[in-house]
Amino acid sequence: MTFSRSLQSIVFILIALGIVGLALGGYLTPVSRILLDPVVTAQTWIATRYQAIQDFVSAPQDTIRLRQRNAELEAEISRLQTQVIELQQQLSVTNILSALVDFARANPENTYQAAAVIGYDASPFVRYVLINLGSDQGLRRGMPVVTQAGLVGRVAAVTASAARVQLITDPASSVNVRLQPSGAQAVLTGQITGDVLLDMIPQEANVQTGELVLTSGLGGGYPPDLLIGQVSSTRSQAQALFQSATIQTVVDFSQLEIVLVITNFQPIDTEPLLPQEETP
Repeated sequence: MTFSRSLQSIVFILIALGIVGLALGGYLTPVSRILLDPVVTAQTWIATRYQAIQDFVSAPQDTIRLRQRNAELEAEISRLQTQVIELQQQLSVTNILSALVDFARANPENTYQAAAVIGYDASPFVRYVLINLGSDQGLRRGMPVVTQAGLVGRVAAVTASAARVQLITDPASSVNVRLQPSGAQAVLTGQITGDVLLDMIPQEANVQTGELVLTSGLGGGYPPDLLIGQVSSTRSQAQALFQSATIQTVVDFSQLEIVLVITNFQPIDTEPLLPQEETP
């Protein structure tokens, strides 16, 4: 009995060694493929179905997370866009203030107060702007208003904390000017279209396109030598007493943001000195 069991053990060992030898020699590969392929296929099918079920279960949560993330990114983009706009506005204001400071330094004979434009007159027949300084800050009616480019107008009305500025483009505005280099005297008047016109130019004056237009100081309404613009065209008729001209202003009146009020200039009221027409 013992011999029989020993013989069986030896046979099993020999068979096992034979199988191992055949496997190592590659003789059992076709057989293993036949036996293992169904198992691998079944495992792959089960894994694919499991992953599909897992994706189906987790998809709503993923969609919610993606939507939340998308909303967060959109909010961040909106915040960054707002910051960009604010920085652009700050840069614009900084550039304007820097230019105004340079202008004030270049014209030390005057004293200035910077004011922000807070409104435009809504009527198409007048040209005014509102600024955020008034009598509490020392503003008075008639004070000239400029930018770093040139003349804007003058203060027409004042309250405690605000003022109305009549632009030189207003139809009721009139400024005594001189042309350079010709030296001709003229009167600058605003037009209902928002343009300005030079009138009362002596007929004998040799006015050329491109001449500078500056305040003359005559009449007491403005200090002299404030830049207004350049002559763009002239018009002369043989029988007329005076020439006229159109000019290109140096100030863009549609883009006024910050202006300077010349506070040390006191306009002179010459109207009582003008001769009055006698009534019969």
